[in-house]
Amino acid sequence: MKKILLITTLLISTLAASAQKNTSQSYIEKFKDDAVRIMHETGIPASIVLGVAMHESGCGNSTIAQNLNNQFGVKGGGGAVYTKHNKKVRTAYKKYDSVMDSFQDFARIMTERKQFSHLADALSHYDYLGWAKGIQRSGYASSRKWASQVLGIIKKYDLHDLDEKPAEQPRTPNQPQLAETN
Repeated sequence: MKKILLITTLLISTLAASAQKNTSQSYIEKFKDDAVRIMHETGIPASIVLGVAMHESGCGNSTIAQNLNNQFGVKGGGGAVYTKHNKKVRTAYKKYDSVMDSFQDFARIMTERKQFSHLADALSHYDYLGWAKGIQRSGYASSRKWASQVLGIIKKYDLHDLDEKPAEQPRTPNQPQLAETN
């Protein structure tokens, strides 16, 4: 009887703990539309926006993602304060009102900072490989493995599919068909 009670307690606590964490798939579902919207506004591939966010925030599970809505590890903004274990924590990371604000600030950094803005001029929103390598070469992260880690996430979850051209719209019954040329 004690074994059953122990196993049940462990199972319930495991399920409760996992219910509080974002999974990769739930993170993608929750934020893919935001990433696509940013791609159409800025030219940064949606796969890059989402892949970098997943990598930098642990799919939204990192402390700064949870407490500051900061999905990209962006520093600045005068230092934010949050509470952890009933203690105030002062941090150099920037605090955002929402995850979307964090996504938009990342896009602003990529398109407006001289360090990265050349990427938007040189690369299309289909070239996620070029973006990942270019962001790393431009000094976004100090790790030499950063681009390959982000690319691994993009490939593992087929995030590059978000960068594809939208499917051709079906013809409406009153819309004339274009003549084919042979």
